[in-house]
Amino acid sequence: TPTGDSSAALQAQEEIIEMKDVFSVKLKRRRFAGQKKGGTLLGITIFKCLNKEENKLTDCAIHLNNLSEDHCHSWFKHLKEILNGFQNRPKSLKVFVNPSSHKREATHVYYEQVAPLFKLADIKTDVTVTEYEGHALAVLKECELQTFDGVVCVGGDGSVSEVAHGLLLKAQIDAGKDTDYIPAPVKAPIPLGVIPAGTTNILAHTLYGIQHAVTAALHIVLGHIQPVDVCTFSTPSKLLRFGFSAMFGFGARTLALAEKHRWMPSNQRKDFAFVKTLADLKPEECELSFLPLQIPQEDSQENDRITLLYLGSKDQWHKIQGHFLNVSIMAIPCLCSMAPRGLAPNTRLNNGSMALIVVQNTSRTEFIKHLKRYTSVKNQFNFPFVETYTVQEVKVQPRLKNGPDAKENTYLNGASAEGNYPWNIDGDLMKEASEVHVRLHPQLISLYGVNTDDLESLQATCNCI
Repeated sequence: TPTGDSSAALQAQEEIIEMKDVFSVKLKRRRFAGQKKGGTLLGITIFKCLNKEENKLTDCAIHLNNLSEDHCHSWFKHLKEILNGFQNRPKSLKVFVNPSSHKREATHVYYEQVAPLFKLADIKTDVTVTEYEGHALAVLKECELQTFDGVVCVGGDGSVSEVAHGLLLKAQIDAGKDTDYIPAPVKAPIPLGVIPAGTTNILAHTLYGIQHAVTAALHIVLGHIQPVDVCTFSTPSKLLRFGFSAMFGFGARTLALAEKHRWMPSNQRKDFAFVKTLADLKPEECELSFLPLQIPQEDSQENDRITLLYLGSKDQWHKIQGHFLNVSIMAIPCLCSMAPRGLAPNTRLNNGSMALIVVQNTSRTEFIKHLKRYTSVKNQFNFPFVETYTVQEVKVQPRLKNGPDAKENTYLNGASAEGNYPWNIDGDLMKEASEVHVRLHPQLISLYGVNTDDLESLQATCNCI
């Protein structure tokens, strides 16, 4: 009861606190202004994580008052022992902050909302504020990962993609792997935490079900670990990236055009690029080869056309040639505020499959109808020109255009004079001229996020097939 409040005992109510929700305990003292040490001991304060609506987490303090030094120290000691016994809770973190993300608010988000929670939980941090693209990758290549319990990225999708790639690339280097060709990569040795401070924050939204920095920080503090599937994007001669999702065609050309207008504010340049690319809508001619996921026929709930894909031999590749407006290859659902059900709602974070979504050439009007479906609760794939497949490998081979229209197509498609085609990999722009081979690697990395037990209920809201 509050010290000196005799009436409080009559109003006392019983409350149960689960220790799995507690992330810190401190001795509570009364200090005078300017006094940093000592002071009159009042009791202990327990800091716990509180579940709010819509997947949001927040922290709250519970004060337990007692004037006995021995009593308070005994409780403090035992509660600390319990907290130290929880596995996966980090004690030391390597933190990357991208000050250029979105509205240049990542630094403020970290130091005002996240760092105080890390300090409260007695987590030591080593912070790098990135100064240029590729800075985090360069630091991770030289980083002694065994000195940390986890890596945290504060930024947008591009920043997270770079840190995830760097973390996995460092794991291959430490394992003595050839980083030019990695058919069987080793897992990342420590988890990755994602603090959303970008525009769309797809990975953070998919992990937490919400774009909220405090929620993300509390998942990290409490050590909630979620294994996640990862893709490798390679050419026949080299590894391009580790990543979670990619788009070729409209989604990539929109990003390429936005990158050319970096001088514009973030939202403005993305809106401009979207409208401009839509106005200049052109299909890409390419060949798609994919290896369907082999699952028992009775487990498939999809239509007969897709079910037939599972009946072939184990290594039977399927090919599609034609003109496509957009090709999406996604190992995670890719939730965001603009697509609350996800860009690929028929996959999961760690079910060992990728969603291949192919949008064939159609009219601009029909394509816009398809895009609008992403913001609604309707099935965005219920169009005759959209095909979806559940796959484990994909090869994309663009067909270079020749003739009098080649120069125009090169400009409209965002490709360079050498014939490089843009790819949107986790919000990061890459250009490649040759075939790109995408392989899925189940549970290659662990991310701080929702508990595995909670995953099904969260993802049920975005299941459409």
